[in-house]
Amino acid sequence: MSDLTVEMVQRGRGPSTQEANRRRGIAREIRSAREKLTSTTGLERAFDYELLRLYAQYRVGAGIPLGLFAVALAAASVFWVPPVVAAVWALCVFATITLITTLSRHFLRQNPGDVSLARWRRLFVLSEGMQSLCWSLMIGLGATGGRIFALFGLVIAAAVATMLGATVPAAAVAGLGPLVLATLSLLLFSREPDAILLVAMALGSQLFFMGLARRLYTSTVGALQSRAEKDAIFGELEQAKANSDEARRRAEEANLAKSRFLATMSHELRTPLNAILGFSEVMKNEVFGPHTALSYQEYSNDIHDSGMHLLNLINEILDLSRIEAGRYELNEEALQLAHIVEECRHMMGLRARQKGQIFLDFVDDSLPRLWADERALRQIVLNLLSNAVKFTPPGGEITIKVGWTSSGGQYVAVKDSGPGIPEDELGTVMSSFGRGSLAIKTAEQGSGLGLPIVKGLVDLHGGQFQLKSKPREGTEVIVTLPATRVMDTLPAMSVEPGNLPAKAAAKAA
Repeated sequence: MSDLTVEMVQRGRGPSTQEANRRRGIAREIRSAREKLTSTTGLERAFDYELLRLYAQYRVGAGIPLGLFAVALAAASVFWVPPVVAAVWALCVFATITLITTLSRHFLRQNPGDVSLARWRRLFVLSEGMQSLCWSLMIGLGATGGRIFALFGLVIAAAVATMLGATVPAAAVAGLGPLVLATLSLLLFSREPDAILLVAMALGSQLFFMGLARRLYTSTVGALQSRAEKDAIFGELEQAKANSDEARRRAEEANLAKSRFLATMSHELRTPLNAILGFSEVMKNEVFGPHTALSYQEYSNDIHDSGMHLLNLINEILDLSRIEAGRYELNEEALQLAHIVEECRHMMGLRARQKGQIFLDFVDDSLPRLWADERALRQIVLNLLSNAVKFTPPGGEITIKVGWTSSGGQYVAVKDSGPGIPEDELGTVMSSFGRGSLAIKTAEQGSGLGLPIVKGLVDLHGGQFQLKSKPREGTEVIVTLPATRVMDTLPAMSVEPGNLPAKAAAKAA
């Protein structure tokens, strides 16, 4: 039977993350294509509305400046036309400016979802054409001697119309058309080379403004598309965050259920295990007499060893689950790291001698005490020595080092002369229940929890765990405890006899 992977489980629960992202992208593209098909400009409705909204905002903001500009032109035109004619022209321009400003304000006050984009686009184009027609009436000055002044006004009006209407290309064209015709009509009043050159320059300027308006429209659409993509990304991030929070909540519930299960199962398993271990030890030691069959002695040993192995496995699983859940409580006290290492080495000495292995000790006995959990440190050192003895070949060497770190902390390092671990398996041996290929091939007993437990206990002490190994060069594990856990020795206090209490001074005398 093939192994059940996380990907297979995830696929069974629902689509993967990549598949979900692909589906969201397809749905977004379909929605965008549908909106483009129903749009008259080939853009999505949201873009059409934004372009009209920008046009309305520009027109509302330009109302007062355009009115003042019309007043200035009307005042200057009295040199060529009667004041009444200039006033009528200014009122015409004022009326169209007021019309566009009123329409723009009304558009901005409406709910975006209720706006008829095609209708408002037609209104803006029509009003833009009317205003441009009023501006083009300045051509009357050309017949009375103000040709250059009229050209100046027409060029300025063309620049304003194309820039303000850039987000609605039809409105920009409607605003520029009457001004171009008015500029061409100036040739009817004069055919001098200078006049033709001025008209050509004015027409070139107006066409340049039209091209510039087209570029502004393109850049505005690009900015809107970029903003829409950014908003979509933000939306996906928010959705991903919500999914992550939900997944974290479920993981916490699953972890709580796992902790409850382990607590219950540990009690249910330890109760019969105590009986198995007790009775098997009685049978193994032949307390009530020798066995009639020698096989019973072997069976008793196997039962006891298997029970001890199962008990150790249960304890390791519980320790790892408490470490991962953050519920492992440290009972800290002052202790000597060198003494703990020496006691653990002595405990593992029998197993090492059975395999002909040699311990090489480089221990600094002058190290000050550490503030740490004694049981946790013993478990760390025993796990490291047990792995070293397990994977070191008969007659090999195991090096133990205890000393200072460069930052003022203390370290313990265990190095064996075994076959080593391939680089691609370092992550495997550090994972829960992970075992390297060497352990599997040699059928070495072990749960694969030793190193994860060591790393977890080291992390609880604020230390560092480092695993170094190469094939045919052995394996070295270095555990470093921070300088904050080193207890400095306080200097002796020198007190003068006169400063001692009466009883202490009498004893000192």
